[in-house]
Amino acid sequence: MKAKMRVPSFILLLAGSALLLPPVAAQNSGQELPSAPSATLQQNKPQARPPAPQQQTPPPQESPTQAPADTAKPQPTTPPPQPAADAPAIESPKADAAPASDKPTPPLDEAATTIRTFVNEVNVVFTVTDKHGHFVRDLKKGDFAVVDDNRPAAEIRSFHSENDLPLQVGLLVDASNSVRDRFKFEQEAAIEFLNQTVRPKYDQAFVVGFDVTPDVTQDFTDNTEALSRGVRDLRPGGGTAMYDALYFACRDKLMKHTQSGPVRRAIILLSDGDDNQSHVSREEAIEMAQRAEVIVYTISTNISGTRGRADKVLERIADATGGRSFFPFQLNDVANAFTEIQDELRSQYALSYKPADFRADGRFRTIEILAQNKKGLKVRSRHGYYAPAQ
Repeated sequence: MKAKMRVPSFILLLAGSALLLPPVAAQNSGQELPSAPSATLQQNKPQARPPAPQQQTPPPQESPTQAPADTAKPQPTTPPPQPAADAPAIESPKADAAPASDKPTPPLDEAATTIRTFVNEVNVVFTVTDKHGHFVRDLKKGDFAVVDDNRPAAEIRSFHSENDLPLQVGLLVDASNSVRDRFKFEQEAAIEFLNQTVRPKYDQAFVVGFDVTPDVTQDFTDNTEALSRGVRDLRPGGGTAMYDALYFACRDKLMKHTQSGPVRRAIILLSDGDDNQSHVSREEAIEMAQRAEVIVYTISTNISGTRGRADKVLERIADATGGRSFFPFQLNDVANAFTEIQDELRSQYALSYKPADFRADGRFRTIEILAQNKKGLKVRSRHGYYAPAQ
């Protein structure tokens, strides 16, 4: 009996020492300590979702020493090196892109190259009138020649009549003290213009009133009722920062507004032209309009009967951007000016051409469109554009 009792004690001693071996091995491995408790806790959970880890690890039957490591890999609480080791198995495309740090750069370079070649094609919207000032709408591609930066264009690539292209229109209304006496009438004329011009689900417009600062009373919309409310919400008062308002409308509204295809951008600027509060200059405002490819139509609110320095400012802005300036000395003529602008926006041409010697140097390049084959025609377009800088 004593011999039989010694044997179980010896066996129990060996078993006890064997149970002590795994903790010692765990202490020596060091990195396995954080995952060991969660691995043992998850031996039941991975069985509830074994397909995902077993599909990515081909040998399903591993030795006992490898099983804890495999179960520790999908554990979210494991140290950063272990999830990184799993990422290549789950997302192989990213694994290929990760080691090559310069691989994301080629797509950017290719996109930049595409932009450079596409910019070589310049788009211009213009208007043609006869010697009586009437719009001419039946001209063809062969009736025009283009001069870019004093050199004939290499090629006119497209030409078509633009009487139905979607419009993006900004109405800028001077709300300073200088226009207080006639402000109500000008509001009603502007509302009538928007009602006649903006087509629902096709055109879009916004309303900005300005005195010392520009104030957007209605953002881009095709809802003429909302636009009318935006005009009626304007209240006169303060100084006049006309250049700032034009700069803001071009840079922060028209240039940043998304578009799904070609559009015509226009601004109707209703002011007396007497700026006394702007931070940007007249030429800086014009430059921003040219960069945004905006045609500016100016309507003077000066009803004194004589043209002064401020009226020449309005002429300069309109002429530089391919628009027109109107001087309605009588209040009733304001509505007529809006009607003429609406008619012109539906009576334009558009062409695209390739310059003969294009350089992406950021320099201003002049544009001149010449009407040929017919005498007495006058072409009105923007005077030029700014080439992109490399």
